Amino acid sequence: MTQKILIVLTNVPTYGEADDATGLWLGEATEFIDEFKDSEVAFDYVSPHGGYVPVDPRSLKFADENIFDYYRSTDFQNRALRNSKRPVEINPADYVAIYYTGGHGVMWDFPHDNGLAQIAQTIYQQGGYLASVCHGIAGLLFLQDDQGQFLIAGKKITGFTTTEEYLSGKFKKIPFWNEKVAQEQGASFKKARAYKPFAIQDGRIITGQNPFSPRQTARLLRAAIQ
Repeated sequence: MTQKILIVLTNVPTYGEADDATGLWLGEATEFIDEFKDSEVAFDYVSPHGGYVPVDPRSLKFADENIFDYYRSTDFQNRALRNSKRPVEINPADYVAIYYTGGHGVMWDFPHDNGLAQIAQTIYQQGGYLASVCHGIAGLLFLQDDQGQFLIAGKKITGFTTTEEYLSGKFKKIPFWNEKVAQEQGASFKKARAYKPFAIQDGRIITGQNPFSPRQTARLLRAAIQ
């Protein structure tokens, strides 16, 4: 029986109101998907507003042949980048996991989107998995359980670190610091060296640190759902 994972993408094309382009970090979607290519797992794509998903131009500088193969794919272009679903079109019962991709844009539209939050919380409540990579952790930071407690409280998680933000050169343009907020919400924030692949699982929450970690994140999730 085919299992489905819901992949969350950003609609935000710039760093707030700055004339500086951002969007989806392409490999954080495509490399994750590629780890399931010989499995029975299927994917749907959702974004806060549905429709068009911008690609962070800097991510293309790190794209290899495999990433560009997906980027050229008619299916990925149509279902992910042009016609992503809106939250109201999603039935959480259809999914074993939700995966939040990154790119700096997600810091503006993931954290407080009620539609996405309801989907994620329902998937988790029904025994599914929450996953993210890099800045995608922004989608997990404010999720709550039925008692109003943060889902990441007491959990070992990772995401784009404060050090990596400084090294990215974009730290003056971000609305908050993922590592700092995660710790404020009671999470145990773990990390490897800057820009080294790293992913961690704590129960049904699986997170990757940076743009070099989507494959590690996918492998943990694949093992978990199988």
